[in-house]
Amino acid sequence: MKAIAIFIFGCTLAQGQATPSPKPPMAEEVFKNIQVLKGIPVDEFMNTMGIFSAALGMSCENCHAANDSNWANYAGDNTPKKITARRMVSMMQGINKSFFAGRQVVTCYSCHRGGDHPKTTPNLNTIYGNPPEEEPDDIVTADPNAPTADQVLDKYIRAIGGAQKWNTITSLVGKGTSMGYGPEGEKRAFEIYAKPGMRTTIIHTRDGDNTAAYDGKNAWQAVPLRPVLVMSLTGGELDGAKLDAELAFPARLKQALTNWRVGRTDSIEGRKVQVVQGTGPGGALGTLYFDDETGLLVRQLRYANSAVGRIPIQVDYADYRDVNGVKMPYRWQLFWLDGRENVELTELQANVAIDAAKFGKPAAPVAK
Repeated sequence: MKAIAIFIFGCTLAQGQATPSPKPPMAEEVFKNIQVLKGIPVDEFMNTMGIFSAALGMSCENCHAANDSNWANYAGDNTPKKITARRMVSMMQGINKSFFAGRQVVTCYSCHRGGDHPKTTPNLNTIYGNPPEEEPDDIVTADPNAPTADQVLDKYIRAIGGAQKWNTITSLVGKGTSMGYGPEGEKRAFEIYAKPGMRTTIIHTRDGDNTAAYDGKNAWQAVPLRPVLVMSLTGGELDGAKLDAELAFPARLKQALTNWRVGRTDSIEGRKVQVVQGTGPGGALGTLYFDDETGLLVRQLRYANSAVGRIPIQVDYADYRDVNGVKMPYRWQLFWLDGRENVELTELQANVAIDAAKFGKPAAPVAK
């Protein structure tokens, strides 16, 4: 499960050029022995595994047979932990249905919060010690005293070169390195190809290329060592791929999300930031943090919906440099529920011809 789930840059074709994909298969059509989490796409099902991992502080091997190369499809692997997990999911769904009109108020993380069992007794040191740092709500509440979303976004566009200059940029091609953590804690070659609304990223790993692509309508991930080597993205994950693509050519950013709102100011590494949030067509929440002084984007935090809770993905941007008169970040860090990735570009060229095949559905990874 330590496979790299790179969402930072997808790829997009113009709407008329995008090739429609077949309807993504449901989890029970791909995996055997699915008893509770039926009727959800494969990418959402895989993300529920990340929710379980984060909520319980466990890894895949704690529940699945690590020595079985086909562990995800082993129908007879009904371990006590899996049986308990199914009961817990059913209980959670029942609580939300009975007491919250089906709204997703209670999730796995609500009770477990990183432990394999919920706490039942108050801890006096926690009560009378230093108060824990308050975690912000997923949904940003509009601050009537804040600037408008248009004002914040326009300041950002000006900070990175202005819309007129961005209109002269037809493509971006970059190279660099990507480094994960744990077994992936070594630098691997990284490539990015982009056009307005089009994005593909490739990480060259020992086990095969890790590719993320978005064509303006469809998005895919091709990741080595996963049960599904090439996976179509749906719902909030598709929204995330679209948002990443629009952030690559941000002159069109205002159209990427709807229901924009500006919350209270926050701080990141001691610097004041303006917090702006919008909603994607698939229901994802996209929260953007702009440096109040420079206007530059320093963080993206988005949430996709799943059957067992929202799935957060955070991207931190740094080291903005000039590329043909516009500014682009040369470093970013990606954090998701069961991993993180550091990307550093060594070169980024504008207005380079790109083969259209770069933006199609990627091939299954093959070990080098």
